[in-house]
Amino acid sequence: MEFHQLRYVCAIADTGSFSRAAERCQVAQPSLSQQVLKLEENLGTKLFDRLGRSIRLTESGRAFLPHARSILEQMEAARSSVADKGSDVRGSVSIGVIPTIAPYLMPRYAAAFAKKYPDAKLRIVEETTPVLVESLRDLSIDLAILALPLRHKDLDWYPIRTEPLFAVLPKDHPHAAAESLTIKELRKESFVMLRDGHCFRDLSIAACTHARITPNIAFESGQFSSLLGMVAAGVGITLVPEMAIDKNAACSYVRLSDKQATRSIVIAALHGRSFNRVQQAFLAGVRARAHARSSSKPTG
Repeated sequence: MEFHQLRYVCAIADTGSFSRAAERCQVAQPSLSQQVLKLEENLGTKLFDRLGRSIRLTESGRAFLPHARSILEQMEAARSSVADKGSDVRGSVSIGVIPTIAPYLMPRYAAAFAKKYPDAKLRIVEETTPVLVESLRDLSIDLAILALPLRHKDLDWYPIRTEPLFAVLPKDHPHAAAESLTIKELRKESFVMLRDGHCFRDLSIAACTHARITPNIAFESGQFSSLLGMVAAGVGITLVPEMAIDKNAACSYVRLSDKQATRSIVIAALHGRSFNRVQQAFLAGVRARAHARSSSKPTG
């Protein structure tokens, strides 16, 4: 079993294609295919079903993949531990982030990280929470920025921030100039919300349920920007976290006074996994920014 064979298997699993995997690994496709066949012969089992143009992991492949990723991660960690003992940090880190956080936090995180560690490689994956949790488990990403609650005992997480929720109303809404609102005061409204699969939708529904209202949902989307457009057009109202407030949208934002109307953001990792220097650096940077932000808040 060779390290490059493990790289090829992981690349095929990530891309779903022998040709795209060959491009990623910068190797000729026939060579990549031959090496994967040799590995399968060595293991005595098929790792992939070749279904015409479709490639799928077999049951053996799904069992083998996390181990292959772990070996490659350990090899990278070993290489990083003996290279560049100075201030340089080399290597790669893959960060997963949910869509309701990615546009607001990741540009700043990515820019700060690239400036401090120019030799490091940062890969960002935007997906929903269930997909990112599975990606943490199979080691296809290193860290994930998610929202609580997380009911996964195999994950460790560290707080980044807790932010209030706001009601988004049309400019001419009777409550548009209010300093604050309760969710119960919105019980007669039509709502526009994120579609199923987004954890912020679950948080919004839970907040409504806690206030003993069942929202009448008139429109669903996968992006906050679409919801704000619908609010501005008078289709309904919505709820957003503080970071999603867009002052350029023709809407009014009123803070919700309900105790549970907050969102807590964390950075999560698979319990017990090891990190190379660049992965440790990214995690440390996020935690340091979170601590600095928390320390700068007024206490009075």
